[in-house]
Amino acid sequence: MSAEQQTQKKIEVRLVRSMIGSTETQINTLRSLGLRRVGASRVHTLNPQIEGMLVKVAHLISVQDAPNN
Repeated sequence: MSAEQQTQKKIEVRLVRSMIGSTETQINTLRSLGLRRVGASRVHTLNPQIEGMLVKVAHLISVQDAPNN
C-alpha cells in the first residue's frame, strides 16, 4: 500500500432515522451510501464525494470513526 492509502480516514455511517418523509434525492443518497434500513451501518473512506453525501442526509445518520480492524 502507498502512504496515501494508509492515511485515508475510515468512517462508520449508521442510519438512525427512517427515510419515510424524506425527499427522493435524500433516499437515493442513503442508498448510494449502502444504507437500506434503520440501524444499518457501512464503513467508507472519507473523501470529498462521501462528505457531500453525508452533508445532504446529516439529519438521518450518525457518523463515527471506524474501528481499526
